[in-house]
Amino acid sequence: MFTGIVEEIGKIENITPIAGGFTLQIKAEKVIEELAVNDSVCIDGVCLTVTKKENDAFWADAVGATLEKTTLNKIKADTFVNLERSVRLNDRLGGHLVQGHVNGIGTISEIKKLGENYLVKIIIPDDLEKYLIKEGSIAINGISLTIAELSNNEISLSIIPHTWQKTNLKAKKVNDNVNVEIDILAKYVEKLLTKENNSSGSIISESWLKDIGY
Repeated sequence: MFTGIVEEIGKIENITPIAGGFTLQIKAEKVIEELAVNDSVCIDGVCLTVTKKENDAFWADAVGATLEKTTLNKIKADTFVNLERSVRLNDRLGGHLVQGHVNGIGTISEIKKLGENYLVKIIIPDDLEKYLIKEGSIAINGISLTIAELSNNEISLSIIPHTWQKTNLKAKKVNDNVNVEIDILAKYVEKLLTKENNSSGSIISESWLKDIGY
């Protein structure tokens, strides 16, 4: 589990093909501290397991569904990626609960500088639109962000200078793809609504949730 607060920007040093995928060698400085083999690391929003570690780099395998559902399937050497170590139970939750389980790939449709901040618009896959709400949480490339505006399946995000400089958003361009993870609470609410609506006498409904502030 992660918080969506990126600790540093790492660099893909090498990509080695293996059966069903490839091994990534990632150069890093901060996340190397206290990192061990078998630990989980969020790499551009994707939870991967450390298979090897040295003083200035670590290795992780990307295979199967990970490559099918994320932007790692087109990753290249020298690419910069967002890195976050898994959260500890006594840590502050600075962002929101992020699993590192990417739900789909979005496409950047606009990037605009507004004063000191940046406006970034992203087109989200159609099947994820139902989980999006204005002022709701979303993880983009592992970054915990708040949806400022919503138009069908296009979201607008206001990026503060600190987030812009400390993540790989600053290297992105229009039409670039990004990993998208919706708020896990939205999926639980959907499951609860589906289950309860099939039971007689249930009070749980969309209008009921709105009435209590959701």
